[in-house]
Amino acid sequence: MSVSVDVIGHGGHGAAVEPERLLPPSSDPFYRAPANLAGHAPGTILRSRPVRIALLGVIPQRVSAWQLLYRSTDLNGNPEAVVTTVLLPGDADPETQRPLLAFQSAVDAATERCIPSYALRRGALVPGSITQLEWVLVANALRRGWAVSIADHEGMHGRFAAPREPGYRGLDGVRAALHFAPLGLDSDTPIAVWGYSGGGMAGSWMVEMAPSYAPELRITGAVLGAPVGDPGEVFVRLNGGPYAGFPAIVIAALRRSYPALDAALDGRIDAAGERLLERAAQLPPIVALARLAGQDVSRYLDRPLDEVLDDPGMREMFDDMRLGQHIPQCPVLIVQPVHDQIIDMSCVDAQVRRYRRGGATVGYVRDRLSDHFSLLPLATPLSLDWLADRVAGVPVTDIDTDTRTVWSVAASPARWRGLLEMAGTAGRVLLGLRLGQQREPRVPEAQPLAA
Repeated sequence: MSVSVDVIGHGGHGAAVEPERLLPPSSDPFYRAPANLAGHAPGTILRSRPVRIALLGVIPQRVSAWQLLYRSTDLNGNPEAVVTTVLLPGDADPETQRPLLAFQSAVDAATERCIPSYALRRGALVPGSITQLEWVLVANALRRGWAVSIADHEGMHGRFAAPREPGYRGLDGVRAALHFAPLGLDSDTPIAVWGYSGGGMAGSWMVEMAPSYAPELRITGAVLGAPVGDPGEVFVRLNGGPYAGFPAIVIAALRRSYPALDAALDGRIDAAGERLLERAAQLPPIVALARLAGQDVSRYLDRPLDEVLDDPGMREMFDDMRLGQHIPQCPVLIVQPVHDQIIDMSCVDAQVRRYRRGGATVGYVRDRLSDHFSLLPLATPLSLDWLADRVAGVPVTDIDTDTRTVWSVAASPARWRGLLEMAGTAGRVLLGLRLGQQREPRVPEAQPLAA
């Protein structure tokens, strides 16, 4: 059972008044863990406050939002304090039963300015944040009347690509949300998981860790888009290319987490390489992609990169990061572009195979026409409709467990309707209007998405 701790402020669940000036997390007292953190169970609410959400930090959104500081667990099993942002539609009746969407954002950064609890708030000016752009898509779940939890799954220190702990943080964020009275949820609330790219990787860890870490949670399904599969393979593939900013961020984010990585760099990377990693640690992902394109880590090392990566400690690190070593118990839908310029399809194919060998129920849709950046919005109607069926208890059919390579996930009339509804939601978000209630999707179609 989760118990709240009134650390600052007063009122229900340790409520605190939102400060007038937006402080970075490292300077905001709300984020500070209590001294007795280890004495609380994972998912315990330590502190809460209402917050104001704004698109790109500027356009206020008419939703009900709170932040919950809760106890979670890091990579090494140590207790830590983490924040999740929980949301309801602005006109929601808390007495109405509703599902909870655990949205795992593509934070993809090491800087604290990109964690969702900061980036989503009014006054957060973070050009290049993916989380801020994803808000337009998350709003579609709120229009369905769902509650949403967006955990800081990288933690306070931006540990991008670390294994397991994104799952712990996401699951404990759900535990906290279920016990937060203003959301009106309970232990029987159906839970859906959704994430894309870095968020798909975090969502994968969430459903992989759930059977052992949070078996009591009623996770009914997960949609994982371009979920990386094998971060080590992606690292090697992207290094030195147009998307080399991601490998640089990964090194900067994980150096403190893995002694083998720090040992491989200590004394072997020159001053220019250290400056490169310092820049990567401070940049939002889209800015990093623009500024660090073409950077090759091997240029800054005193020995070949292949030799560094062949070190037993480094091989062990990348093996540890590979998805599919733990098997989800909930149904999973994975969507992946065939011609993904960032996450090669072979990495995701292998993740699907590992899940299926372990007995997981996995549907896999590969899209020929989309690329890495276009598939997320185009697959949003499919993703939310599929999750709506799972939380409603609609049985998974044979077609939901196939591998299908389609021309486009948007190539059906039902998806066209969903895209039109998304356009309406985007307009409301851009104008700061109340989202309003969107009609629930119908039961699943009997035919494939597209030939």
